[in-house]
Amino acid sequence: MPTAASRHQPVRASLAAFVGTMIEWYDFYIYATASALVFGKLFFPTTSGFYGTLASFGTFAVGFLARPLGGAVFGYIGDRAGRKKSLVITLLMMGTVTVLIGLLPTYASIGIWAPIALVALRFIQGIAVGGEWGGAVLMASEHSPDQSRRTFLASFAQLGSPAGLILATLMFKLVSSLDNAAFLDWGWRLPFLMSALLLAVGFAIRLSVQESPDFLDEQRRRAGAPAAAKAESAPLAEVLHGAPGLLMLAIGANVLGIAGFYFTNTFMLVYTTQYLHLERALVLNGLLLVSVMQFFITPVAAHLARLSGNHRFLVTMAALSVVSPYAMFSLVDLGSLASVTAGVAIAILFIGAYYAVIAGFVSEAFPTRIRYTGISMAYQVSGAIFGGLTPLLGTVLAEQFRGQWWPLALLFSCISLLSMLCVARLGRDRAISMSERLHVQES
Repeated sequence: MPTAASRHQPVRASLAAFVGTMIEWYDFYIYATASALVFGKLFFPTTSGFYGTLASFGTFAVGFLARPLGGAVFGYIGDRAGRKKSLVITLLMMGTVTVLIGLLPTYASIGIWAPIALVALRFIQGIAVGGEWGGAVLMASEHSPDQSRRTFLASFAQLGSPAGLILATLMFKLVSSLDNAAFLDWGWRLPFLMSALLLAVGFAIRLSVQESPDFLDEQRRRAGAPAAAKAESAPLAEVLHGAPGLLMLAIGANVLGIAGFYFTNTFMLVYTTQYLHLERALVLNGLLLVSVMQFFITPVAAHLARLSGNHRFLVTMAALSVVSPYAMFSLVDLGSLASVTAGVAIAILFIGAYYAVIAGFVSEAFPTRIRYTGISMAYQVSGAIFGGLTPLLGTVLAEQFRGQWWPLALLFSCISLLSMLCVARLGRDRAISMSERLHVQES
């Protein structure tokens, strides 16, 4: 009979997933915001505004390129040693590196070593976040006592993203009230140094959660299996050799939830401040309001998807995202706080709803023994290719087509269409697989 402590584990696991991912995404988003606002000036001052921004976003992209490595390393730890062990390590890594970035001397102090150190720390940060997301999703969903609630509980890990963005935006809004000299001198460091406090809180919460029941069941299965059956391949090898098509579809399905957000929350900072010449504070205020909206969208979307079916819900949200950027840019170009907020909110409404559900949907596609590795690699490879490069590509298009937003809107539509097609195929393949299993059982 379950104890009182075990009955509370689903709630505790969901809270830990939320708080942990909030901290990790806070760390990631403050880097993204600093890349758009200050890193070009402080770490690449010898380049022009455009090329300095590209160099800054290049260091941002380095973190994405490191994330598949983190997914592979911590996927192995999570699938073989335990989800909890993996998550504690990633949280410590992420928080420590973020504090070090806040203490990093700039180009004016140590010259070329400043951008080199920034890239190195960013790479380590990417490895940490590469292992975080998959474990947080699984710790929440695998503690569910009811199969039908798994996607809903997994959304608590997704809830950490808008919460981290809200916290990051609030911190940069606070330090942006400083005069420009103080902001560039020491103000930008404060959001990074605050990570030390968040790290202590998240570490305490994460330690209080028991290991995933699914993982423990898998360990018992392996312990009772014949010796020959125990000699399984490494999880990454199983994913790459045994399910390459599934992995590719899962990568594509995650594109909208990753690239879409970095388009609206990172690239739009550059587009609005450098190409529309809007005030930095105005744009940050608009993004903050949109982040609050996304926070509340996440649980509502997960609940609606549970009622209507995850597959149908995801396809609908992706289809609406295909057409949303045309309304977004039309409004953002008006330049007021209300129009900027409304424009980005239209895009985030559909991206946020999609993002809330996609984690649970994709995780169900992989068996327990390789689930951590499978969903981590899908998410992180998607991030490496599409998340890190989207702000770069958006900046190049904005520079090439000055005064025209239609190429940017087209880029956003392509991102949405790719995810819609991959989700549609994943849902069809899963339906066929279930039909085949039922046929075998009936026979």
